[in-house]
Amino acid sequence: MTATQGRAAAGNGTGEGPATGAEPAAGGRAATGDRPRSGDGPDSGDGRSTGGRRGSGGRTGSGDPVRPAQPSEPVGPVRNDTVAAVVRQWQTVRPDLDTGPMEIIGRVNRCAALLQQAEDAPLRRAGLSRAEFDLLGALRRTGHELTPGELARETFSSGAAVTKRLKQLTERGLVERRVDSRDRRVAHLRLTDAGRDLVDGIMPEQLVYESAVLSALDDGRQGELADLLGELLSRLEGHMRALRV
Repeated sequence: MTATQGRAAAGNGTGEGPATGAEPAAGGRAATGDRPRSGDGPDSGDGRSTGGRRGSGGRTGSGDPVRPAQPSEPVGPVRNDTVAAVVRQWQTVRPDLDTGPMEIIGRVNRCAALLQQAEDAPLRRAGLSRAEFDLLGALRRTGHELTPGELARETFSSGAAVTKRLKQLTERGLVERRVDSRDRRVAHLRLTDAGRDLVDGIMPEQLVYESAVLSALDDGRQGELADLLGELLSRLEGHMRALRV
């Protein structure tokens, strides 16, 4: 190997000699397809030879200009939702606080409020509140009679609130009550035919509303979000059950 060939192989950084047919460039640099520029010194010793150094205003080995680093550019996505504004305000007045949890919980709460407003549109036309429809839905999806206590657990409501709503739904002829034959203090509740027809009529429209609201995310992103929320909900429910024991 000549001295010139040895310098070309060393600059390659791979331990291989120059490509077949390549001629050593002036100054002992292997030709890479880039014309040597005046002022270029030896490679920086990073084990790579690209025919020129990457630097501010420099060019890559392919001839593309290199964009200088911009230290002022934000790291990560820039969020412009209402919670992001709240977080920025807290970071201004209390920069010592870790506002990370607010980034998630604040957005979950805000999304829940907005989603409920959208979902309630079909219910308002039927003269129902969200809480009343939850009771009717629980009776429909379980497919059997439920006691007021069971309805409270199914809908995450208090017993007093369930009693009040059941009174209104019974007066409208949507729910009927049957007294337990062994304990007259216990009531069993079920949908009337009118109640069942009402729920079956509203549900398709309700799902169309929900699909429209979520259409900002494609199916894949919706699946990812459902998985993350499911994991969080499972952990929270397990935590709350442990606290009640």
